[in-house]
Amino acid sequence: MGINILRSSIKIERQIDEFLNEISEAGLIFKSGTESYLAGDAEGFRAKLDNITLREHRGDELRRTIETALYSKTLIPESRGDVLELLESMDYLLGGFKGALWRIEIESPEVPEPFHAAILELSDNVVKTAEAIVLSARAFFKDLSTITNHMHKVSFWETECDKIVSRLQRDIFREPSLRLSHKMQLRDYVRGLDKIADKAEDVADKLAIYVIKRSL
Repeated sequence: MGINILRSSIKIERQIDEFLNEISEAGLIFKSGTESYLAGDAEGFRAKLDNITLREHRGDELRRTIETALYSKTLIPESRGDVLELLESMDYLLGGFKGALWRIEIESPEVPEPFHAAILELSDNVVKTAEAIVLSARAFFKDLSTITNHMHKVSFWETECDKIVSRLQRDIFREPSLRLSHKMQLRDYVRGLDKIADKAEDVADKLAIYVIKRSL
């Protein structure tokens, strides 16, 4: 159970580490960008947007390089399909973080100050959910014996996100000063953040199956 799945290719193992690093960094940039936007720091937000766009591009390049190597070098044929599917799913998280900041850039939602704390808390928990699945993926590739240390945290943080989103939506629609169109925009915005956490949980469900298959 503790055997490294990529023990035959140190180069690909390093590339996968770099790919997972891009996801972790994108989460931190997303969180910081959200903070900048809510604080009215347009310059800081734009810098985070540019940075996360570069991260997403770099992540896509790494994913394609890894996929090509797995096929061309006929590595881990018994697990290759699972690994490719895992990489595709993880790449969605990277795109999700970038998309969340670009949605702000395009729509420029007016977020009333009373909702700032809850949105920042939601953003933080979304990042924690994604980081838990990143750590789980690292364990999958390097040492399955440690994967349970991280997998359960994915569901925990995703559930926390659901709680915050439910509370936020209720508060948004009970706010009498907002137009219905404004309420719907804010609702869609917080739902979009929650979808990133939902995807992380979906990846965790798939990863649990991969772990079982490798242990047989």
